[in-house]
Amino acid sequence: MSLRQSPLRAEHEELGAKLVEFGGWEMPLSYPTGTLAEHLTCRRAAVVFDVSHLGTVLLAGAGTYELLQETFTNDLSKIGPGRAQYTHLLDESGSVVDDCIIWWLNEATFEVMPNASNTASVRDAIGGEDTTATRAIIAVQGPTAREVVARIAPDAAAVAHFGVARFAYHGVECVVAGTGYTGEDGVECAVPAGAAPGFFRDVVAAGAIPAGLGARDTLRLEAGLPLHGHELGPGITPVQAGLNWVVAWNKPAFRGKTALEAERAAGITRRLRGLLSASRRVPRAKDRCLVGGTEVGVVTSGNFSPVLERGIALAFLPPGIADGSEVEVDVRGSAVSTSVVKPPFERLAGLTPH
Repeated sequence: MSLRQSPLRAEHEELGAKLVEFGGWEMPLSYPTGTLAEHLTCRRAAVVFDVSHLGTVLLAGAGTYELLQETFTNDLSKIGPGRAQYTHLLDESGSVVDDCIIWWLNEATFEVMPNASNTASVRDAIGGEDTTATRAIIAVQGPTAREVVARIAPDAAAVAHFGVARFAYHGVECVVAGTGYTGEDGVECAVPAGAAPGFFRDVVAAGAIPAGLGARDTLRLEAGLPLHGHELGPGITPVQAGLNWVVAWNKPAFRGKTALEAERAAGITRRLRGLLSASRRVPRAKDRCLVGGTEVGVVTSGNFSPVLERGIALAFLPPGIADGSEVEVDVRGSAVSTSVVKPPFERLAGLTPH
C-alpha cells in the first residue's frame, strides 16, 4: 500500500529531511541539523513542524454541538466558538479510541483533529467530512514562535492560547489554533494545500528551523504528554492515564461513561507516572518496571531528555507508589535505576544535577 504524502513533501526533500513511515504517511523524521538540535531550538527559539498527517473531520449544521457532546468526554459548554478543546473518544469499555483536539470555528461548525491512523474510527463515531487531503497543518512552536509567525501573518500570531481564528495568507483563507504538542507556546496553522509550501518556506525564512517527528516525540515526552498507541489506546482509560480533567463527569452521557464511572468507583490498579533515570541510560517502551525485584509495571514511552541529559520515561505503575520512589527498569537484561517524578520533565531542569 502506498504511503500518503503531505503537500509539503517536496519542501522536505529539498531541505534534506530523512523521510519515514508514520501512521500510513511518509513524513520527516529529522533534518540535517539532527533531532537533538531541533529539540533544543524548540525549547530556546522556534521550530516548524509539518503535522499534516493529523486528520481533519469537518462537521457543520444543526445538532453538531449535541452530537459532539454526547460522543466525546470533555464538555464543550466550558468553551465556545473561537476556542479549541482537548478531548477523548472512548469505546464502551472506557478505553481511549483516540485523543483529539476540537476546533470550534463558529456557532455550528467544528473541525475534529484525530491522530493519523485513527481518522476513520473517529468518522465512524461522528460522521462528517474528511478534509485531511485539502490542507497542510504547519505547527510553529517555541518561545519565539509567535514572533516568527507575526512576520508572515500577524493575525495568526495573535491567536490566544487554545483559541481558534481565521487569517489570510496572500489572500488565501487559513485557520490557526493556539495549540501544540511540545510543552512550548506556539500555533498550528491549517493552510490550503496549494498555499502550504509557500507558507512553510516563509516560516523558515522568518527564522524557524524545520523539525521532524523525532524531535516532536522527545519534546512531547519531556512535557509529559501522552501518545496514542503508547499511553492511550486499547485497555487504557483516561483515569489510568491520569487525565481525569479530560472527563466531564457531570455530563448526562458520553460514549464509555458507564464503564469509566465503574472503574473510578472500584479504583484503578495502575496509573501513568514519570520515571527519571539516574544516568543517561534510556528506558524503552515495553521494558519491565521492578521494585524489590518484583515486576510492578511497564514502560510505555522512553527516550533521552536533551534538557536534562538523562533518560526519561512514562510507565504504568501501581497507584500507591509515591513520588520519589526508586524503580528499576529492565533494559535488555540490565537494571537501570530510576525515580518516580511528576511530569513535565523539563520543569526539573536546574533542580536535578547531572
